[in-house]
Amino acid sequence: MIRFADEALITVSSGKGGNGCVAFRREKYVPNGGPSGGDGGRGGDLIFEIRRNLRTLAHLRYKQNFKAKNGLDGQGNKRFGADGEDCVVPLPPGCILKDADSGEILLDLGEAQAGRFVFLQGGNGGWGNVHFKGPANQAPRTALPGQPGESRRIRVELNIIADIGFVGFPNAGKSTLLDYFTNARPKIAPYPFTTKIPNLGVLRVEDLHDIVLADIPGIIEGASSGVGLGSRFLKHISRAVGLAFLIDLSDENYLKAYPLLQAELEGFSGSLAEKKRIVVGTKIDLPESKEHFNELKKFIHENHKGIEVFAISVSERRGLDELKKAFIAMADSQDSSDEHGSRKPVFPQEQSVPDFMLADLNEPEYENYDAEHFGATVSLSRKRRGKK
Repeated sequence: MIRFADEALITVSSGKGGNGCVAFRREKYVPNGGPSGGDGGRGGDLIFEIRRNLRTLAHLRYKQNFKAKNGLDGQGNKRFGADGEDCVVPLPPGCILKDADSGEILLDLGEAQAGRFVFLQGGNGGWGNVHFKGPANQAPRTALPGQPGESRRIRVELNIIADIGFVGFPNAGKSTLLDYFTNARPKIAPYPFTTKIPNLGVLRVEDLHDIVLADIPGIIEGASSGVGLGSRFLKHISRAVGLAFLIDLSDENYLKAYPLLQAELEGFSGSLAEKKRIVVGTKIDLPESKEHFNELKKFIHENHKGIEVFAISVSERRGLDELKKAFIAMADSQDSSDEHGSRKPVFPQEQSVPDFMLADLNEPEYENYDAEHFGATVSLSRKRRGKK
């Protein structure tokens, strides 16, 4: 599981705005030049960028602190400070950003495949003394400091985006089916828990679209409570349009499989348990499997109406065409407004940020004034004249 990183804890910060400048115009033959202090530059933003070439959060294991550059201070002659450089943090599609302390969801990138999202805005630059001149104050010696940036400690969680997720007990044939339908090559072996990390594959549909299939580690009883590997990776099928329950028809507990799997999904997430689904009986080529399939189909139809049941054998290529059509129909029924696991980007409520350029300048108030740390200053001494 070292190869697959789906969680990371990072600290992100936006840049501080540059300080305003106190300066006066001093040029030969220009008497009473007046104030000329420029504004400070704006601090850089902290931006998250979605990149489709990323599949995990492994790159966040080696760097946990991301900070945008501060804006530069203003200078004389009405020269404004440069804006700070933005800090861009790349993320794979399907990430959720949560507050590291409270667990509150700050930003859900949903199914967005590309784009940039400003997470923390940089501080505005402070005004230079050129903004404070007036008939009553023709030589202002006041400038405003830049506004501080923001800093947050967040937890990044990756929920991979798939159209159909495979659910089943260990060794039910999920990886074998993924290997047949897609170019993914998951590990396949005749023992439980062969799959230890989620695997994605793309099912090519002629002249239509591609369907993304997700294979997660096998679920065992008690997975929703943390038993086995399923509890950690169940979240990776939470964005799926539908689920395919794979049941090994050669197993003696084939009739108990679906109720147990459904109970684990309900224990993990109510919305996950309500997704569209089909039931797939695997290994129909083995002895007694055909009889078991008839009993399973009868059980599903009597207790769970509306769920289609299929029987397949990958080794003998039986029932795979019908299953492929069912996958296509399930993917085509996707509703972008689905209330269960919406995959659209969700943004936190917009917060009003005071605009420094709209501040009231009639009666400015300054608390704890400190000349050494309040704005950038320029020497007010006259230029030295050259020797005659």
